[in-house]
Amino acid sequence: MALVRVISTHKPSLNPNTTTLSVSALNPNNLSFLSNSPPSLASLLHHRRHKRRTASLKCSASSFSEKHHNTNHPKSDDVVELPLFPLPLVLFPGAILPLQIFEFRYRIMMHTLLQTDLRFGVIYSDAVSGTAEVGCVGEIVKHERLVDERFFLICKGQERFRVTNVVRTKPYFVAEVTWLEDRPSGEEDLEALATEVETCMKDVIRLSNRLNEKPEKEAQDLRRNLFPTPFSFFVGNTFEGAPGEQQALLELEDTATRLKREKETLRNTLNYLSAASAVKDVFPSS
Repeated sequence: MALVRVISTHKPSLNPNTTTLSVSALNPNNLSFLSNSPPSLASLLHHRRHKRRTASLKCSASSFSEKHHNTNHPKSDDVVELPLFPLPLVLFPGAILPLQIFEFRYRIMMHTLLQTDLRFGVIYSDAVSGTAEVGCVGEIVKHERLVDERFFLICKGQERFRVTNVVRTKPYFVAEVTWLEDRPSGEEDLEALATEVETCMKDVIRLSNRLNEKPEKEAQDLRRNLFPTPFSFFVGNTFEGAPGEQQALLELEDTATRLKREKETLRNTLNYLSAASAVKDVFPSS
């Protein structure tokens, strides 16, 4: 399911100068990761939090990987403290994230988490874009403590959150967060939108396989009985290698808007692959 390139007409919110996005694979479980984080999280969030409105925020307690939503939602006005792990990637609800923890402060965090609720916030951060305000809870589902005090973790994305205040920065970041959930999409036909996005994904996979001289097998049931909202997160997670666009999708609070944006990105990608395929047919490699 390799995607050669994703071409987007949208400008990701974290990097307004980027319109061409690279993607390495259409694989929700194949995520690259690093454990270093920039030191500017507290100052950045302190500057931004005065500009936010959090009264309308809602919450979600489901992992979005199940067919039905969990009914035990946190309240929309809940403010909780959450340890944060800034990473140069975007975690989506329902996605699987492998992590190797070796930095001292995060080893301390892991010791604490393994004795409590196994949940921490993953938030996108890089040296160019800075640190985002919206992230996703990662829940530790498997862990292994290695002989040299490193940890190997398998985490699963849960609910989204917005940082409202940094509580402390040492030995690791802890912040107050509120929960984030998509608003109702009104009259939009979410099922039809999700079906269109799935069709685009299948076409992209087919052409990508052709360009890479792989068998052009029909992609089967990409939705896997997912509702439109969790499916939109699954699709966003496949845009690996384009974290700015992924962060923009994560921050959207409307499923229809997210699906439309993903459909446009996939169609642009499909146009690019179609052109590349036509060129390859005219000028085949020797």
